Amino acid sequence: MVKSNNLVKKTAVMAVTAGVAVGLTMGIAPGAQAAGEKIVFIQGVKGDGFYISMGCGVNAEAKKLGVSVSTQGPAKFDATLQRPILASVVASKPAAILIAPNDVVAMQKPLEQAAKAGIKVVLVDTTVKDPSFAVSQIASNNLAGGAAAFAAVKKLVPGGGKVLGIGVKPGISTTDARDKGFQDAVRKSGGKFVSLGQQYSNNEPSIAAQITTAALAKDPDLKAIFASNLFSAEGAATGIKQAGKEGQVVVVGFDAGPDQVKALKAGTVQALIAQQPYDIGVQGIQQAVAALRGQPTKKKITTGFTILTKANVDTPAGKAAQYRAVC
Repeated sequence: MVKSNNLVKKTAVMAVTAGVAVGLTMGIAPGAQAAGEKIVFIQGVKGDGFYISMGCGVNAEAKKLGVSVSTQGPAKFDATLQRPILASVVASKPAAILIAPNDVVAMQKPLEQAAKAGIKVVLVDTTVKDPSFAVSQIASNNLAGGAAAFAAVKKLVPGGGKVLGIGVKPGISTTDARDKGFQDAVRKSGGKFVSLGQQYSNNEPSIAAQITTAALAKDPDLKAIFASNLFSAEGAATGIKQAGKEGQVVVVGFDAGPDQVKALKAGTVQALIAQQPYDIGVQGIQQAVAALRGQPTKKKITTGFTILTKANVDTPAGKAAQYRAVC
């Protein structure tokens, strides 16, 4: 496996938070809970380390600010499952909703209607086509994250070659941006790297594995795969193993849940682009509470990321970047 000290050195540079750091105060005074300050956090999907970590930030900051938060989420990252949850939440008339919309189009109208009903809506992680109704939106710079994934590939595969992107499905703002950032960077590589295109796993590891084995059967000289979410990376690693290509194909994943970190340490994934979900949750609650209390809000907040490799995953900074299984 190709290693790069430069990649590790860049970790500190890439761990940039472009938005407001968690430790910054927004002038939101904790204290007695105002009437009606009930907030609901609707996850993109239950059980995902990213949303668990975000929920830890949500709950910690809510406690600090004296507001009540409940959490719901669909069993799969699917707008058809998320929409009825949102409808039920809206009917319960919370003061604010934090939500990671599962589709840029399908979740547009339901969220607009929630805002028209007087509910403060904060978009966390993902967004919709026109987020103008939202109090605030907080997310990673996913376009830059995709470009960073390609930078990791270049360090790990200095000789160049064929690369493949595996995403979730079109219509998810975050992974769309990551996929675009990666593919744009490949196109700008001057021909040293050649993209075999972008395929989609529908958030199913088994489909990502099938995509990988099929790609390797057609192009056995495939050098690297960028998997833009947890399950795509898991499936890509499985597919490489099934094809007998372990140690010959680099996998760069996105996110740093327990399973992904385990794969990184085992060597089935060579680099991870870790987001800052805890911070996103903290800032989401801060923005919601500020809106409820008539205080200034920030329309858009961008958070950073950290590149994790086997060399830095057990350092203090590397451990801090890993997602939580429990709060």
